[in-house]
Amino acid sequence: MADLLWSDVKCFFDPDLLGSLPDVRVPGASVEDWQAVLDLVVEKGWKCRYSEGERVLAVPRAEAVLSRPADTECPALRVWPAADVLAIFRFHAVDELDFDVDLRELQGQDRLDVSCDFLGEIGRRVGKRVLMDPEGDRGHPVLGFDVEADRVVLLADPPA
Repeated sequence: MADLLWSDVKCFFDPDLLGSLPDVRVPGASVEDWQAVLDLVVEKGWKCRYSEGERVLAVPRAEAVLSRPADTECPALRVWPAADVLAIFRFHAVDELDFDVDLRELQGQDRLDVSCDFLGEIGRRVGKRVLMDPEGDRGHPVLGFDVEADRVVLLADPPA
C-alpha cells in the first residue's frame, strides 16, 4: 500500500504553486548519518555522481567531505533512485542532511511512490525523520518520513 495517495498530496507537488525544488532535510544529523546515506547509495546500487565544482570524483568518506576547508566549493552528490528521478545532496553542514528533488520529476502516483520509498530508505537507515519543505520556506514541512509510523506522512493541510 502506498504511503500517500497522489490525489491527497498533488497540491504539494505543483511546481507553479510551491516552487520546483523543495528542500528535503534530516535535522539532527551526524557524520555517521551522512556516511550511512553514502553506504545506502552503494548498497542499493543507485546511480550516483559526486562532484566538487566541475570536477567529478570518486565518492569520498563522509568525514573527509564534511571536514573540507570552509572556503572550498560545496560538493554535491547526485543520486538517481530511479530513472529520471534525481536527488542532489549538498554537504553544507554536518548536523543536517540536505538534498533537493525536482517536483517536475515527481508527478503521479508511481513517482510519488518512488519519492516515498527513497525518503523511507533514508529515514530508516539513519533512524530519523526526513522532512520536505516548500522551496524557500524552510521550517514548514509539508510531508516527511515519520520514524514511529515507519512511513511518509502528510505534515500540512493542503492550501485553500
